[in-house]
Amino acid sequence: MFVVASVVPRKNREVRRAAETTPVLWLDARIKLGVGIDYPAPKTIGADRFANAAAVATLYGCPAIVVDFGTAVTFDIVSEEKNYIGGVIAPGLEAMTNFLYQRTALLPKLSLREPRSVIGRSTIEAMRAGAVIGYRGLVAQIISRIKAERFPRRKKVHVVATGGYARLIASRLNEINATHPHLTLEGLRIVANLNSPDRKKRDSSP
Repeated sequence: MFVVASVVPRKNREVRRAAETTPVLWLDARIKLGVGIDYPAPKTIGADRFANAAAVATLYGCPAIVVDFGTAVTFDIVSEEKNYIGGVIAPGLEAMTNFLYQRTALLPKLSLREPRSVIGRSTIEAMRAGAVIGYRGLVAQIISRIKAERFPRRKKVHVVATGGYARLIASRLNEINATHPHLTLEGLRIVANLNSPDRKKRDSSP
């Protein structure tokens, strides 16, 4: 069995064709996730975000926040009761820097890495400081607001970073407890095990 978290529906037919005769489990709100869903429109949530919620609840515990640094940066929240309750979506780090390059005449394309200083001594250094240090400020502020609004009396909330720029951004953020680059894939594994035919047989046996 293949388990697939698709966020590009027009490619689903190609996935089915590639799977040939192997069954495909499409990750969505209708299958076992290991977490509940307390959200008005579950069908509108990206499958990768459900995978992250399943993984963080199983591997780290609840309550939890997953910060996923992809094309967009997403913040997904799992409550004390182990329910997915929603999140935040902001522009991704690379999307923001590419926008500057594409929309301004004099700013160059940027390779993202740790800046030498917050004060840039060249255009590239200034852009890199604004991108990396500024982005950490965005992430820290959103995490802080989530905790204040949803978990004001909780001393421990597991905050886990994943995705392409997780190590770069999370490395100097005290608000993030752990970095797990393959958390989404772990979520797929966990969901696949929960929904495997063998597991269903065991659960239904007297």
